[in-house]
Amino acid sequence: MNTVDSARERPLRPGDVVEVMSPAEIFATLDGDAIDDMPFMAEMLQHAGRRYTVSRRVDKICDTVTATGSRRMTDTVYLDDLRCDGSAHGGCQAGCRLYWKEAWLRRVDGPADAPVVSQEPAPELEAVVAAGAHTVRDGEERWRCQNTESVWATTHLRVFKDPAQYWREFTNGNYGRLRFVWLGARAFVWEVAHRLGLTSQNPLRGPEPKAPEYKPLNLQPGEFVRVRSPQEIEATLDDKGHNRGLSFDREMLRYCGQTLRVKARVNHIIEESSGRLIHIKRDAIILEGGVCSGECSTGRWFCPREIYAYFREAWLERVDSPIAEAAPIIMEAPSTNTNGAAPTIAHSSGSRE
Repeated sequence: MNTVDSARERPLRPGDVVEVMSPAEIFATLDGDAIDDMPFMAEMLQHAGRRYTVSRRVDKICDTVTATGSRRMTDTVYLDDLRCDGSAHGGCQAGCRLYWKEAWLRRVDGPADAPVVSQEPAPELEAVVAAGAHTVRDGEERWRCQNTESVWATTHLRVFKDPAQYWREFTNGNYGRLRFVWLGARAFVWEVAHRLGLTSQNPLRGPEPKAPEYKPLNLQPGEFVRVRSPQEIEATLDDKGHNRGLSFDREMLRYCGQTLRVKARVNHIIEESSGRLIHIKRDAIILEGGVCSGECSTGRWFCPREIYAYFREAWLERVDSPIAEAAPIIMEAPSTNTNGAAPTIAHSSGSRE
């Protein structure tokens, strides 16, 4: 077998250029509206016939449905930074990355910006995915999407008893050698420290049981903000590391001092654990590039989901124009918090007051 044939038969890797199959071809792969319980969604139809570059293999994800840690996923990739726009799911504003089963893609040669292939109408697929966006649970109609179904499309991984999950992140092309070694060593130290109660996923905590009030900024998409310093943010938190139910977690700490653009104000999202569309009563801001890296989260190391972090306006200050970013603050060693508090995954579900 020559090199070209071998490359075509291997699983997709970051950097591969693919074309999303036609609606008719995708429909032929589905059992209902899904492959292995992972649904194809209406928001993905607009990408049929287009070419994209594989940005990450998705061999594991964090569990934001039942909070079991990491879960094994197979035959799935991310394309560029394609995200769900929520148009077929009640206008959900979570902006989750779309899962692409390899069966919905074909590897191609040539540039990713090739002309779009014209597609025929696909009424059968459109009907199936429209119906699949809804389900009934406990006698109540709920929303159904790739993330609400992810726990059924995956299997549980244990932090120390399933070491192959980490090795795959190197062999599948997601990480280079030096970065993989560095992150793996740091993850081991932090995980052990967390289990000994020496660190928490919420690194900052205020002095009082209740977070102080703050003056709203009424930030709008397109504006630039600077993420405040850890000391300033700590003053806005309660003694559990929350501000009105929203935590400032370790994944967000690296953005302190950086200048980022406001992407959106988040008002409603689908709660992945229940399928309900929940309304966020207080300010919740997402910033362009302000995502969870999966590199600072105990129990779910190397997760590729890049979920948007939700920022309170109290943690931000408006700036008039972009300026050079300050060096990000990176925790090189576990903090010595000794209260042993369990981690809070607030960025995955938002604030519910």
